Amino acid sequence: MRKKSTYKKKVEEIEVAHGPRVQPLLPMNAAQRNYIECIKQYPQVFVTGPAGTGKTYIAAALAADMYNSHQIHKIILTRPNIPAGKSLGFFSGTIEDKIAPWVYPLTEVLQQRLGKGKYEHAHKRGAIEIVPFEVMRGRSFNNAFVILDEGQNLTTHEMKMFLTRIGEDSKVVVNGDISQHDLKNTQSGLQVAIDLMHKHNIPAAHCNFNHDDVVRSGICAAWTRAFS
Repeated sequence: MRKKSTYKKKVEEIEVAHGPRVQPLLPMNAAQRNYIECIKQYPQVFVTGPAGTGKTYIAAALAADMYNSHQIHKIILTRPNIPAGKSLGFFSGTIEDKIAPWVYPLTEVLQQRLGKGKYEHAHKRGAIEIVPFEVMRGRSFNNAFVILDEGQNLTTHEMKMFLTRIGEDSKVVVNGDISQHDLKNTQSGLQVAIDLMHKHNIPAAHCNFNHDDVVRSGICAAWTRAFS
C-alpha cells in the first residue's frame, strides 16, 4: 500500500486545523439578512416558512463559521423522532447512523464550510453530534450551536423539554414549516413556543419567510405557491 506523500499529508493536516477557505455568508434578500442578524444577536431563533428559503443552509453555515472561529465548542443537530416502520428499519447501524440521512442537508453544509477532514475530526471527537430527539431528555448543552430541524413536528411537551435543555453561551435555531406539521389532533409545539415567546417577552426571535423569499429556484417558488 503506497504511503501518502508528505505534501498531501500536510494539506490534510491544514484542512483539519483550519478548514477550506470559504466565502463570507451573504444574504440573498432582506428576509435572509434579518435571519442572519437575529442568529447573531439572539440566543434562540425560531425560523418558519416554506422550503427553499435558506432556513437550513444559513443555520448550518453560521454554525460552521462560529465553530471555525472558536465562538462555540460544539455543534448539535437533531430533529423530531422519525416515524417507526420500514423507512427507519432499512438503515443499518446505530441510532445515530439511522437518523443521519434525515439530517444530511445540515451535515452537507457543515462539510462544505469546515472541509471534510475537519468535519470528520470534529465528529469523531464529539464536537459535532447528531442527537436523536428521543435521547435529548436529561442532557444539557453549553457553549454549543444547536439546530433543531423540522421543529413543527414537536408536540408542546416535547418543545418544552427541548428548550429547557439549553445551557449557557449557546445558540439555538428551531427550524420548521408550521403549515406542514404531521401531528394529529394537537397544535404544533413550534407555534406554541413562538406564541409564548411574544407573550412573555422571552429574549428570542422569530423570523418568518414567505413564498416570495424562496431562492432555491424559480420552479421551486412556483410549486411552493401552487401547493399553498
